Amino acid sequence: MRTLLVPLFVSLFSFLAIATPASAQSQVRFGYVKYDSILVSMPEYASAQKQMEELRKKYEQEALYNEQSFRRQYVEFLQGQKDFPQNILMKRQRDLQVAMERGLNFRHEADSLLKAAEEEMLFPIRQRLDKAIQEVGMEHGYEYIVDIDRQVYPFIHPLVGENANPFVCRKLMLQETPVMPLAK
Repeated sequence: MRTLLVPLFVSLFSFLAIATPASAQSQVRFGYVKYDSILVSMPEYASAQKQMEELRKKYEQEALYNEQSFRRQYVEFLQGQKDFPQNILMKRQRDLQVAMERGLNFRHEADSLLKAAEEEMLFPIRQRLDKAIQEVGMEHGYEYIVDIDRQVYPFIHPLVGENANPFVCRKLMLQETPVMPLAK
């Protein structure tokens, strides 16, 4: 009898050891959101984009001014190159080179400044969204919330994961919840 109980206990223990992780996994609750979809639906985002567009226009106007100035210098150079003495010709060529480099440097600097300005404008908006996501996670008992906009999760089981977009949108008092089907 004792020899029969040992294999029975070993089998029962093995079954419980295998079954426990499966049941523990089914207790995991997590949410998923489309972070960028929520972000772009926030009114603050639209305002920041409008400010960025105005800033881009100002930088573009200055870049066009630099290009027009360069073109004017180039036309003057072409018109006078036959009549310029060698030293003036060389000076004008250097001036053109400097003007061209200055224009290119301005474009690169403007790109960097625009990127920094956009990050600065979006920082408080992202903070607000992150805070709302954290609050929804705590309120709904999620162990984590994943961002499916990044498409790094090829499969999310619909019985285990929950679409947290509507909760986050409500938390942010957004009128329209972005539509988000799980399957692609």
